[in-house]
Amino acid sequence: LNTFQSGHLPLDLLMTPSDQGDVDLDVDFAADRGNWTGKLDFLLSCIGYCVGLGNVWRFPYRAYTNGGGAFLVPYFLMLAICGIPLFFLELSLGQFSSLGPLAVWKISPLFKGAGAAMLLIVGLVAIYYNMIIAYVLFYLFASLTSNLPWEHCGNWWNTERCLEHRGPKDGNGALPLNLSSTVSPSEEYWSRYVLHIQGSQGIGRPGEIRWNLCLCLLLAWVIVFLCILKGVKSSGKVVYFTATFPYLILLMLLVRGVTLPGAWKGIQFYLTPQFHHLLSSKVWIEAALQIFYSLGVGFGGLLTFASYNTFHQNIYRDTFIVTLGNAITSILAGFAIFSVLGYMSQELGVPVDQVAKAGPGLAFVVYPQAMTMLPLSPFWSFLFFFMLLTLGLDSQFAFLETIVTAVTDEFPYYLRPKKAVFSGLICVAMYLMGLILTTDGGMYWLVLLDDYSASFGLMVVVITTCLAVTRVYGIQRFCRDIHMMLGFKPGLYFRACWLFLSPATLLALLVYSIVKYQPSEYGSYRFPAWAELLGILMGLLSCLMIPAGMLVAVLREEGSLWERLQQASRPAIDWGPSLEENRTGMYVATLAGSQSPKPLMVHMRKYGGITSFENTAIEVDREIAEEEEERAGRGLPVCPFLGPQGIALSVGILTGNGRLPWQRQSPA
Repeated sequence: LNTFQSGHLPLDLLMTPSDQGDVDLDVDFAADRGNWTGKLDFLLSCIGYCVGLGNVWRFPYRAYTNGGGAFLVPYFLMLAICGIPLFFLELSLGQFSSLGPLAVWKISPLFKGAGAAMLLIVGLVAIYYNMIIAYVLFYLFASLTSNLPWEHCGNWWNTERCLEHRGPKDGNGALPLNLSSTVSPSEEYWSRYVLHIQGSQGIGRPGEIRWNLCLCLLLAWVIVFLCILKGVKSSGKVVYFTATFPYLILLMLLVRGVTLPGAWKGIQFYLTPQFHHLLSSKVWIEAALQIFYSLGVGFGGLLTFASYNTFHQNIYRDTFIVTLGNAITSILAGFAIFSVLGYMSQELGVPVDQVAKAGPGLAFVVYPQAMTMLPLSPFWSFLFFFMLLTLGLDSQFAFLETIVTAVTDEFPYYLRPKKAVFSGLICVAMYLMGLILTTDGGMYWLVLLDDYSASFGLMVVVITTCLAVTRVYGIQRFCRDIHMMLGFKPGLYFRACWLFLSPATLLALLVYSIVKYQPSEYGSYRFPAWAELLGILMGLLSCLMIPAGMLVAVLREEGSLWERLQQASRPAIDWGPSLEENRTGMYVATLAGSQSPKPLMVHMRKYGGITSFENTAIEVDREIAEEEEERAGRGLPVCPFLGPQGIALSVGILTGNGRLPWQRQSPA
């Protein structure tokens, strides 16, 4: 004890076995880790990350099939219950710790598997997402002609079922089509030329590599690599263009769309309220799913971006700007899409619902066909696909930066000086893994990845994150951390959502996804049983990483199983703000005779009863201890999420010998 009071106790004696060799609290990594060069870099990066392809090809279709304008009621309600709180939670975690998705679990090492699951999910998504960007590049180059190649039949890839539209441009009037018995030139261009899907016999026999797609995929990865070459220093500048220019193009498409004949027919179809749909649980689930996936919660991108912020960046304000901006963009995109679809339905003489599609069918078949009906069709086609390119790249930047940041934060001495090389290796590896998507049957693999890589596994990750932070680490402690950053504590709204509403909603989504499970399909193709099993295993693998991470964390500790669980649940000794100037409260205490501030958690972890801190040290977090003592007096668990005795160690200020807060010695 005297040695401890004199300030000469070696730091390694204060560490548990799992801590030794991992931490040097005198070294600040924030300086060479880097930050955004400006606050706007972060804000635009978040906007670009959230506003992606799904805003254009998923939201409009979901809205019109789930009640039109009435869909906005559950949409904004789910935004308030799930979207905004979870968005703010992830930003807060990243900014407070300045760590990526793996290292951030110093907050509670028992749940580090959730970070590994994030990386698996975002890695799988990045592989197929860049393939979609490759398709966009293919169409972008194809638009650089005087006549769009999908405008007419008569090409080598067309069949006898191909029937081209003769509209007002040709002076022949509208030609009603039976869309079920004929195929448009744009559909055959997509399926028979771009995909060349007729060369495949299914997902098990995908056929040959399409070298034009292979080169487009290579170009997509080269663009991504060049933009993230210097991390957020470079990508943070690229987003000034890629995050803002889509709005200019969207505005141009919107103005052009609403001036077309029949446009208001499509808009009416899109937004006419059908309030009886609100009685269906499916509509509410669809709204929650749209919010959940469009904001990108759980992929680690938000956490990664926030980790490069300065400690006092106003992420509370940024949360509302990004989430509400994302919602408004989705609604505006619906106007731009359905105004053109209304014009298209009038020209073809068919109802709007026969031309409306979701997903790639909208982006690569329906909208390109509509472009052929406009004057200067190559110009409008180029603008549309350039907009999709910029929307896709922003999200891809986040996916790659998440992976690179997570791994370099785990091995900073080895990888951070060679971050550019490591980023290049990641891009090369993912390009090679994505080559199967460039085959004749590559679309089958893309659909499988899209259906399973970020399905129920992602929901499990977000639920785990929410519960680990609020129930194990502690809602009071987390709110106090936010107070250190922003100068105020989150109010009742955020606490209620984090503790109850958001996890309950996500659990309902998870149950719904399992109960309403449907096998994957692409058009008339039904996936074989082995492919379905592979997809399910893909989703389960991310879930299994969480208990696997728990097992590893427990095995690294010593003592009985209960003691190991206690140790693994506690925040790591170096958890807290990365810069010493921001370590206040329970995150800093100066030992007598020592000039180096050490986090109070270091000492409390091993020597809970010691009371010899200098008066200049910030006081121990008494409020939390008193709250836990009150809970114990009422017979309530200290940590209700982890059992009847509360696993009191989840609160970081507890003693290293297992004593509860009210059992330790009082500070002098």
